[in-house]
Amino acid sequence: MLEAIQIFHREPGLQFLLRWAHVLVGIVWIGLLYYFNFVQVPSFAQMEGSARNNAIDKLASRALWWFRWAAAATLGFGILLLVDQRSLSSGGKLKTELVNGDYWKSSSGISIATGILLGVTMFLNVWLVIWPNQKTVIANARNVQAGGQADPTAADAGRRAALASRQNTIFSLPMLFFMIGTAHFFNGNLYDVTHSGDRAVYFIITAVIWAAFELNALGIIGGRAAGNLTNWIYENHWRAIGTGVVLVVVWYALWEIIF
Repeated sequence: MLEAIQIFHREPGLQFLLRWAHVLVGIVWIGLLYYFNFVQVPSFAQMEGSARNNAIDKLASRALWWFRWAAAATLGFGILLLVDQRSLSSGGKLKTELVNGDYWKSSSGISIATGILLGVTMFLNVWLVIWPNQKTVIANARNVQAGGQADPTAADAGRRAALASRQNTIFSLPMLFFMIGTAHFFNGNLYDVTHSGDRAVYFIITAVIWAAFELNALGIIGGRAAGNLTNWIYENHWRAIGTGVVLVVVWYALWEIIF
């Protein structure tokens, strides 16, 4: 592992290409996430059943292929970037703080750790919730078009996928805030993160926020019914966007209060 890291350090061009690829496939992933939530779902709601089934078969299935594999590629390139994580030591030499653990105690490390938590959760939602349930929806649409009977589980599968997708939309705003902020805001001496107790409080509150939203999206807290109060934030994309903005403000306030 150390030899691999040293090779990365000697190849700045490779470091740049990894970051470029991570951003590129991330754009594809999040772009399709926003397409699904801002364009496809509202449009499908206005279509007749036959037109919607045809669109699910021909359009949604293809978009979901790019969506899930872009998510996987984003995570993969992100892992490679973590292997390459480094900073300048006081002596001016490059060192791999990921190896000795000091990086995760810095402002940049805390920021990227928060972004990683949200990004990995979004990836897991794609592969463990959205895609498995969308397979049921797609199979049902194709079966109905072929003259078969509708699958009675398809509606619930679609609802499960929709809740997870809306939660990913919510998480995407603070996730991007921390991913971008790691290099352009949280990388200086603006915040004093040297106290382990402060860091512990921050991560405990972060874990509570993360768990509450994710468990809610999975239907564990408030169920999946549209009329439930806890699902109000998922019922249209504007509410999801607004909730994501609120989370950005909340997390920024945590930094200002705790650090």
